[in-house]
Order: sequence, then structure tokens, then C-alpha cells
Amino acid sequence: MRTTLPPIIRQLGLQDYQSVWQAMQDFTLQRTSNTLDELWIVEHPAVYTLGLNGKREHLLNTGNIPVIQSDRGGQVTYHAQGQVIIYTLLDIKRLNINIRQLVSLLEQAMIDTLAHYGIVAIAKAEAPGVYVQGKKIGSIGIRIKNNCSYHGLSFNNDMDLTPFNFINPCGYKDLKVTQLADLGITIHTTELASLMGLAIIKALNS
Repeated sequence: MRTTLPPIIRQLGLQDYQSVWQAMQDFTLQRTSNTLDELWIVEHPAVYTLGLNGKREHLLNTGNIPVIQSDRGGQVTYHAQGQVIIYTLLDIKRLNINIRQLVSLLEQAMIDTLAHYGIVAIAKAEAPGVYVQGKKIGSIGIRIKNNCSYHGLSFNNDMDLTPFNFINPCGYKDLKVTQLADLGITIHTTELASLMGLAIIKALNS
């Protein structure tokens, strides 16, 4: 699980979901075997996204928050400012990893970042993502095309979690969510995202 050059990290700031999604698709379709991998760090205005096989029954009362049918894996989730989003544009064939290994790697990067703050977190094989005391703090949704990945992870830092009450997060009824701010840790989302990006690079080279 080694790569000769680490991924380029791009800080995109606050960006519309669909624009970044289109850019990820374009990047993935246009890349060659020599294209460097990239990690895109971004935040989105409030939006619900449904995975490729997402069931609309998990949308309970979304109100005026837009709902976008995406092409990632997984069910429904919520994005908003105060959440770390890292899109992983990786050549998994070149890295010699499969999608399950990529998911585990991203889970471990979130777990390691939480451990840095003294917080114990776990992953669940039957329900991908990262959990603290039974509550979900990090989600993963990936798409593979031409042996390359896009989409990635989202991690709740310091945001209004209320809109999660209006969906079945990741398709699980009554699943509770949490965030770093509620665990007593205060850190700017951009700084946290940079730490997590470095944790991903470290995991890729381990």
C-alpha cells in the first residue's frame, strides 16, 4: 500500500456541492496513469445527498434543504458548514488497494485523528463510518471509475446537527450523530481537515 508521491492537498473552501461533484467526475475521467492523486478539502452549504442506491424513504422531513441524488455509495447523509469533507481522488490500482481497504483506511484516519484528542472511536464492518459511544461522527461514500476513486469522507466538527433528525442517517433509523465540538474539542474546521488529510496520507503509506 505505497505510493511514490503523496497526494496533492487542495483547500477549496466553501463550494456548491454539485459544482465540486462535477469537477470530481471530470478529473477522474480525464486523469491518466501518470496523474498525481489529490485530496480535496471542502465545505458545502446545507445539502442532503443520496447515494447511488439511496432510498428516498430515508428522507423524513427535509424541508427547504436541497436533496441531491449523487453517484457515491451509501444511503443519505447531510453536509453543511462546520463539517470536514475530504474527497479522495486516488488511483487505487496504482496504490494496490481495493475499495474495502480504502474505506478501512479512511476510517482509520478519522480514528487516529480522534485519538490525537484522547477520544476513543471505532469502525463497524457492517455499517461503514466512525462512531464514538455509539453515535456516528464520520461517514464514508466512495465511487470507483476506471480504477480510480472519488467522493470520500465527511466528519462532523462544529455544526448544527438538527437536520440529521430529519433523515435516517446512512439509512439507519434512530441512528444518533455527534461531533467534535460536543466532545469538548474546539478546533477550526480547516485546521482539522488538514490534520485529517495528513492522517490519510500517512495511512496510504503504511
